[in-house]
Amino acid sequence: MARFHFRSTCLDSLAAVLPPERLSSAEIESRLEPLYRRLRLPEGRLELMTGIRERRVWPVGTLPSDASAAAGRAVLARSAIPAEAVELFIHAAVCRDMLEPATAAFAHRKIGLPAGAQIFDLSNACLGFLNAITVAGGLIESGQIRCALVVAGENGRPLVDETIRHLATAPLTREQIKPYFANLTIGSGAVAAMVCHRDLAPQGHRFHSGVARSATHHSALCQGDTHGADALAMQTDSERLLEAGVALAAETWTEFREVSGRSADGFSRFVCHQVGSVHRRRLYERLGLPIERDVSTFAEYGNMGSVSLPATLAEAEGAGMIAPGSHVGLLGIGSGLNCLMLDLEW
Repeated sequence: MARFHFRSTCLDSLAAVLPPERLSSAEIESRLEPLYRRLRLPEGRLELMTGIRERRVWPVGTLPSDASAAAGRAVLARSAIPAEAVELFIHAAVCRDMLEPATAAFAHRKIGLPAGAQIFDLSNACLGFLNAITVAGGLIESGQIRCALVVAGENGRPLVDETIRHLATAPLTREQIKPYFANLTIGSGAVAAMVCHRDLAPQGHRFHSGVARSATHHSALCQGDTHGADALAMQTDSERLLEAGVALAAETWTEFREVSGRSADGFSRFVCHQVGSVHRRRLYERLGLPIERDVSTFAEYGNMGSVSLPATLAEAEGAGMIAPGSHVGLLGIGSGLNCLMLDLEW
């Protein structure tokens, strides 16, 4: 069990950037009309089963570094901390421009960050952004750095487009299309966080504690990879992944309560990874959490990978949903399986 305790690590500022194009579940089904007709699938099943009305997609040709750099510039515009103070820069998305060099190198240049900053990619499926915060926090707590910028830019368009193409052309049965269904919930977006020593942000939001657990015997339940030059492929056993993910979250929550010293009543809001309506309901039921304290964005944005949880937190901030001095439980989970929960005091 990995346990985190922070005394001086703050979230100074947070910014999300959403793509301009919208792709509705109805439009996806329209593009899959030959498949729906052949298999006699009812219209509206995608939104009905997931609760996702639409998702955002970047224009064709957008690179992950373009997206993460846009978020990085946005968070610097919100922060009083100058770019020159950034000593660590992490690109924490699933998507990357290429295998080498690190996507962080491209985003670092596009943002205009100092040459003295250590930079690297950190990838761990949908959990990468929270992992990056714990890495930055550890370096801050040890006195090695005072300020880090964490970004993520996810581009789900290649995966969605390739999935639609495959489903519309391959002679698949109802059973055979199941591993591809989760792909159609994927959205795109970008987010950035300025994480620093509390001396640099006296009014910042303080991280207190966290817990991480893994269940890697479930690593085959969701697997994705490149597919050709400009496409992605992924297959997911959605039912088993849901069961295993909720079980891992329950184990992590038990430890998180002990480490944080807080029960469900100690958190005014919960922000979890954004998968869909069924996952949301099952997670809150299993953990015994009040669902009215949940903040969700999946209906409008879909599953944006590592961007989903922090972007949802940014949306809650913008909507005035979090009171100063209250605690927010960040409940992250990603395929692998991995789970990480953090206590953030607003």
